[in-house]
Amino acid sequence: MTSPGEVGKRAFGMQLEVHAAHFLCAQGMSLLQRNFQCKLGEIDLIMREGNTLVFVEVRFRRSNSHGHACATVDWRKQRKLQRAAQVFLLRSGLRDQLPCRFDVLGITRDPLSGALRFDWIPAAFTLDVQR
Repeated sequence: MTSPGEVGKRAFGMQLEVHAAHFLCAQGMSLLQRNFQCKLGEIDLIMREGNTLVFVEVRFRRSNSHGHACATVDWRKQRKLQRAAQVFLLRSGLRDQLPCRFDVLGITRDPLSGALRFDWIPAAFTLDVQR
């Protein structure tokens, strides 16, 4: 895998999302959609685990020396993800059909091998429905 400077930040992020999707599929989830976008925000991965719809935010940090990648999903980002998820649910006709959760997948590189490390937090937060 290349680094952000070699292929551009957006392309690097897309590569990471592919790796993240493979990791989550290996955990028994299935991929429904990548990079759902609307005016209110973007959702990196939309997965399904059994009867649960899972919205996944993927975060990368070169190292944990300045904090963990998962810790960068603050309340503002959570609110954007929740709002984008509500748009997805309305557009797809799945609102009130399936239970939903939000996972955060932090990715870092092993300092010695350079291999990707995945830190998965299932149900990091929930859908705060405001009707």
